[in-house]
Amino acid sequence: MRKKTIVSLFSGAGGLDYGLTTAGHEIIWATDIDGDSCETHSRNIRGPVVKADIKNIDITQIPASDVITGGFPCQGFSIANKLRNTGDSRNELYKEMLRIVRGKNPKWFIAENVSGILSLGEGKVMEMILSDFTNSGYRVIYKLVNMADFGVPQIRKRVIILGTRSDLPESSTLLHPNQTHAKTPSLFHEAWKSSGQAMKEFSDQIVANDIQSKYKMVERNFTGHRKTDPSKPAPTILARGNGKGGVNATPHPLESRRMSVMESAYIQSFPITYVFCGSMTSQYRQIGNAVPPLYGAALGQELLNK
Repeated sequence: MRKKTIVSLFSGAGGLDYGLTTAGHEIIWATDIDGDSCETHSRNIRGPVVKADIKNIDITQIPASDVITGGFPCQGFSIANKLRNTGDSRNELYKEMLRIVRGKNPKWFIAENVSGILSLGEGKVMEMILSDFTNSGYRVIYKLVNMADFGVPQIRKRVIILGTRSDLPESSTLLHPNQTHAKTPSLFHEAWKSSGQAMKEFSDQIVANDIQSKYKMVERNFTGHRKTDPSKPAPTILARGNGKGGVNATPHPLESRRMSVMESAYIQSFPITYVFCGSMTSQYRQIGNAVPPLYGAALGQELLNK
């Protein structure tokens, strides 16, 4: 078992990176275009963070590493964006990750995106992405993962793409980790963790860096405002609303109000000690864009064995 060195693209607040580091790996370089996200990443995870537009990053600026990760921006792909289309310029940012993977030739890469990427262009976009990485010299597999299956108290479905360099032996192939939780518990799986259980845990702890929104909560059957059933995982914590920048206010499962910043982060499986930087709106956005650290840790354990 050996820790891997990791370069993180589109690193955001560092949800995936933090999970990978808890499994023993090292983030040696990270980058994001958002200043608040870079500051958050720097406050919580060791390693240099570069604030830059990835299109302006020269390949020589990036150190060699075992792994390259990248949650390339998803707004162009998301089903929450009613205006999504194959011509959305944000859909092209995966090509920047492709450029860097080709240039640095790591042993493995990990890419993450929203479930909407599977149906975009009637599946043609996903086919193109898989083909591009395969033709770059990688064995590529992907899976639609529900983060609730890994103990995250939230229904959050994300496409995880894993690549292993083709010249490595089959035993080195990076595989998706086995789920640890399920809607129906069994001998092999614990029950999904509910939002009510998570918020009871949260209330029993002292949280020094929380911000409470004054947004008036009105529950309705609408993205970001649906009632949170305390007996089930929370609905997906989102960064935006309907694709036009509307408010996403996930209701607290046990109280008649919006969840606070750190309550939202806890639903995403961030520890209560995690520090988010920037305005309240920025912090909510960073949390909504993040990969749950708990899933990152499971993936990190799988990587540790390669």
